[in-house]
Amino acid sequence: MMIHRFHEEEVLSKPYDARLMKRLLGFAKPYQKIIFFCIFLLLFITVFDLSLPYLTKMAIDKHIVVSSRMITFSDKENQFEQRIKETYAQKLVHVGRETFLVSSLDLRGMDRKDHFRLDKMGLLKSEKFYLLRDETLKVMEKQELLAKYSPIFHRTQKCYFISYEDMRKIKRSDLFLLRNKDISGVKKIALIFFSILLLGFGFNYGQVYLMQYTGQKLMYDLRMKVFSHLQKLSLSFFDSNPVGRLVTRATNDVEVLNEMFTELLINLFKDIFILLGIVVVLIHINWRLALISFVVIPLTAWATMVFRLKARDAFRLVRLKIARINSSLNENISGMRVVQIFNRQMENYKRFSRINHENFLANMQQIKVFAVFRPIIEIIGSLGIALLVWYGGGKVISETLSLGSLVAFLSYIQMFFRPIRDISEKYNTMQAAMASSERIFLLLDEKPMIKDPPQPKRPPKVEGRVEFSGVWFAYQPNNWVLKDIDLSVEPGKSVAIVGATGVGKTSIINLLERFYAPQRGEIKVDGINIAKMDRAQLRSQMGLVMQDVFLFAGDIKGNIRLGKEEISDERVVEMAKVANAHQFIRRLPGGYDEEVKERGITLSTGQRQLLSFARALAFDPHILVLDEATANIDTETESLIQDALLKLMEGKTSIIIAHRLSTIRHCDRILVMHKGRIVEEGSHTQLLRKKGLYYRLYQLQYGR
Repeated sequence: MMIHRFHEEEVLSKPYDARLMKRLLGFAKPYQKIIFFCIFLLLFITVFDLSLPYLTKMAIDKHIVVSSRMITFSDKENQFEQRIKETYAQKLVHVGRETFLVSSLDLRGMDRKDHFRLDKMGLLKSEKFYLLRDETLKVMEKQELLAKYSPIFHRTQKCYFISYEDMRKIKRSDLFLLRNKDISGVKKIALIFFSILLLGFGFNYGQVYLMQYTGQKLMYDLRMKVFSHLQKLSLSFFDSNPVGRLVTRATNDVEVLNEMFTELLINLFKDIFILLGIVVVLIHINWRLALISFVVIPLTAWATMVFRLKARDAFRLVRLKIARINSSLNENISGMRVVQIFNRQMENYKRFSRINHENFLANMQQIKVFAVFRPIIEIIGSLGIALLVWYGGGKVISETLSLGSLVAFLSYIQMFFRPIRDISEKYNTMQAAMASSERIFLLLDEKPMIKDPPQPKRPPKVEGRVEFSGVWFAYQPNNWVLKDIDLSVEPGKSVAIVGATGVGKTSIINLLERFYAPQRGEIKVDGINIAKMDRAQLRSQMGLVMQDVFLFAGDIKGNIRLGKEEISDERVVEMAKVANAHQFIRRLPGGYDEEVKERGITLSTGQRQLLSFARALAFDPHILVLDEATANIDTETESLIQDALLKLMEGKTSIIIAHRLSTIRHCDRILVMHKGRIVEEGSHTQLLRKKGLYYRLYQLQYGR
C-alpha cells in the first residue's frame, strides 16, 4: 500500500511552471469575465497614469515657460535666409524690417540643421522675449497697462513684445494680467489633472474591489475543493500525513495563491501596459532622447537575470528551514506533557535554538540578495536619469528640447523603473505561489485507496449478518497483520475479540468499516461483499463506539445528533437516559445546550464515553462495533457503562474489542487472537475451562 507523503520542503526548482499555472487558471475560469473586465479597467488606469506627466509637459511648454527668440537677417539676403523665411513663414512674427520673433516651441520644431546654422551665423539672438497677442493684448489695453509701461514694451503693427529682463519691472498684480492667458491655461490643465486623478481613483477602486472579490471567491472554491477531497480520502492517507500539514494546505497555501491572483497576476498586466505605454510616449515626444533613456535597459535585464537565479536558491533554503521550524514546534507543543514530565525543556531549547539559528542564517542570505538587487536597480535608474539630465539638459539650453519634455522624460523614467524595482516582491510571491500550488495539486491528485463500485449493491433488508472469509491484511507489503481470518456473526448476536496489543483486533474493525481493504479474502454483510457496496450506505448501518471518543465543538445535543435533523430533541433525551448520560447532562449549567469545547476537553473520559453510547443509540444501527469502549473508565462509571452497554447491544449484531474481560463475559462468543490469527473461540466459561491463552489473560488481569 503506497502512501504519498507531503513535505513542507517540497519547493519548485523553477519560479514558474506553465502546467501548474494552467491548472490554477482553471479555477479562475468561472470568473474570467470579471478578470477580463479588470484588465480592461487597467488599460484606462494606465492611460490615466501616463497622461499626468504629459499634462505637466503641456503646462510647462505652453503656459509656464513661453518665450520667443529674435532672428535678425542681413540686409543682403542669401539663399539660406530666403529659404528660412519661406519655409517657416507661418511661425515667424515680423517685428521690424529684417527682424522676426519665433516662439521657443516653434524654434524646437525647426529642422536641427537650420537651427544650428542660424545660431552659428549669429542670426539667432540669445535674448528672450514675451509676445502679447489676441486676448492678452485686449486685457492690457483695457487696463491701460500698455500706456503705463510703454517705455519697456516694443510695439509692431500686429503685436507687442517685451524682454524677459524688462518683465521684472512690472508689478506682480499687473504681471498676472499680462500672463492672464497662461494662468487660465494652467488652471484648465490643473482641472483636467485633478479630474483624471478622480477618475483614476474610481477606476482603481473598481478594479481592486472586483479583483479582491474574485480572489476571495477563488479561495472559497479552492478551500471547498480541498476540504471535499480530504473527506473522500482513505484513512491510510491520514495515517501517514500530519494534520497540521494538511491544515496548512487549506489555509496558508490557499492564501498565497490569493495573493498571486489579486496582486501579482493583475499587476503584471499593469506593469506591461505601463512599460509599453512609456516606450510609445517617449518615442513620440523625442525619439533621440528616448534611445538615450533605453541605454540602461540591458543593464537592468542583466541585473534581473542574476537576481532571479540567486533569489531562487535563497528562497528554497528559507522554505526548507521554515519547514523544519514548523516540524520542531509541532513536535514539542504536541508532546508538552512528556517534555515537562521528563524535564526536557533545556534539551528542546538547545535543539530549537540550533534550528532557529539556521533559519536566521537562511533569511539573512535571502535579505542580502534583495539588499543588493534593489540598490543596483536604483543605481541603474539614477544612471538613466543622469544621462537624461546631461543630454536633455544640453538640448534644453540649446532650445532643441523643451523643458516640459525633459520634465516629462524624468517622470516617465521613474515610472519605468518602479515595476522593475518591485520585481523582487513579485518574484518572491511567484515562487511561493508555485510552491503552494504544487503542494495543493499533489493533495488534490491523491486518489482514495478505497473507492465505491460503479454500480453498488444494496441489500433489500438489513439484518446484520457479518462474515470474514480467508481474510489477509497488511498495512505495509508482506507485513501481515491479519492472517487467514474466518469469522461469522449472526444477526442479533455478540462476538468479543480479545488478545494482546498489536495482534490485529482493531484492524478487523477497520476492514469491516471499509477504511481499508484486505489483500486476500472477502468480507460480507448480509451475504454481499462489502467491496461491492456503497461505503456511505454500509457505514450508515453501523454504529462505532471507540476508546478515544471524538466530540465536535458545539453543544451536547448536537454531538448526539451529529447533524441528523430527523433525530428529535425528545429522542436525544430519551437515548441519553438509556445510556445513563442524562444525569450528568442535567447537572451541566446549560443542560443539553451546554457548550462543548474542542474534542470535549471540558468533559471527563467517562462522560464522553456515555455520550458516545447515547449517540450510537440515537442512530439505531443494525451492526454495533465497540473498540475498547470501556478501557479508560473509572470504577464508579463502569457500572453505568456496563448497564448502558447491555441496552446498546440489545437486538443488534455486536462486535466488541476489549481488554477488560469483565465487560465481555455476557457475549455469545469470544475470539482470542494471537499474532494475527484466531487461536481460540468459545464462551467465557468454555475458554476458562480450556486453560489456554484466554485463561492466562484472565489470570494476569485478575491475579488468580
